[in-house]
Amino acid sequence: MLLDVNEIRKQFPSLNEKFRGRKAIFFDNPGGTQVPQKVIDAITDYLIRKNSNTHGGFETSIMTDLTIEEAHRAGADLLGSEPEEIVFGSNMTTLTFHLSRSLAREISEGDEIIVTRLDHDANISPWLLLAEDRGAKIVWADINPEDCTLNMEELRNKINERTKIVAFCYASNSTGTVNDVKTIIKWAKEVGAITYVDAVQFAPHGFIDVKDLGCDFLVCSSYKFFGPHLGILYGRREILERLRAYKARPVPEALPEKWETGTLNHEGMAGFISAVDYIAEIGFKYGGLKDGSSRREKIKKAFEVINSYESKLSIEILDKLSNIKNLRIYGIKDKSRLNQRVPVFSMRKEGKNPREIAEILASENIFCWSGHFFAIEVIRRLGLEEKGGFLRIGLVHYNTLEEIDKFISLIERI
Repeated sequence: MLLDVNEIRKQFPSLNEKFRGRKAIFFDNPGGTQVPQKVIDAITDYLIRKNSNTHGGFETSIMTDLTIEEAHRAGADLLGSEPEEIVFGSNMTTLTFHLSRSLAREISEGDEIIVTRLDHDANISPWLLLAEDRGAKIVWADINPEDCTLNMEELRNKINERTKIVAFCYASNSTGTVNDVKTIIKWAKEVGAITYVDAVQFAPHGFIDVKDLGCDFLVCSSYKFFGPHLGILYGRREILERLRAYKARPVPEALPEKWETGTLNHEGMAGFISAVDYIAEIGFKYGGLKDGSSRREKIKKAFEVINSYESKLSIEILDKLSNIKNLRIYGIKDKSRLNQRVPVFSMRKEGKNPREIAEILASENIFCWSGHFFAIEVIRRLGLEEKGGFLRIGLVHYNTLEEIDKFISLIERI
């Protein structure tokens, strides 16, 4: 059964909200998606009926503990792990800095850490600082400028017995490139290196199975997949148990509490549960599943449905952008390679600053981003840092072909 985008859109109150008297087109999704009503309701319900700190003997505290437990189960169903291997934090950036401090204890002078020029800086700066503190060497994996993919041959040659950490993205937040994650993990395993995968930009678009991937760590953020501002980290149990966590002394050594330092965002976790359930419901309603299917099975089917719909959007936007004079798309443009990208599209128009274009689009209630999006190495590698970076749009399954037409009609005239 095909996804019914009109029914989907009815679940998102913001899509019907008027700004300066008109509805908006949300093409700013790579920076954060809108949320369905059920996520809003779950956050409100927590704050009204369950708001408390943990481990008390009274009703609101008991319900808070149950909310936290269910959030870990939902995270495990989303990523394919055990609940104890899911760690919540403020965001991907904070979680990565937190974990890098613990990993630093296992890094010695002369060890090598590989980072890529395709990544968001949240998966670069923590490792640069770790290397600086420990006397380790940073090794850069370059990109192919013509399609903004990783240079895999070069990367393979740089992984060696001195490599201790390989940090890379599942999908680029700037160009939409999807990396060959399993191959990179395989290469890292051959030398005993730890793999750290930033899946923030992939999570709204694709099914994730950390056990099948074989990664050691994988991070994402629920505000990129229709939930609240919250970070989620998967860590392989034996590594989480082995590493020393920097925490308050009363915090137990058991997983996952060992890594969840301080009071968590309980209402955010309630919203996260509903965001995962929202995705699962897409799989059940449009994926032809029978009653009794597990949440994990529903999530897998949901992303099959979402991929099918988003592919149509991607083909449409690539076809129409390619016909615009003096406009260049950065990244994979070949429609036969859609499995190697998510629907994040960065572009420049000759003679125009990306910020200028974004502001014109915003005046017509088309919301999109301009600049570097914290992917500064990509911008530098392409020689665009002093030229304003990219104009970036990102599509998700609540966007429509009609919205694309409105965007194209306007950007053609700019």
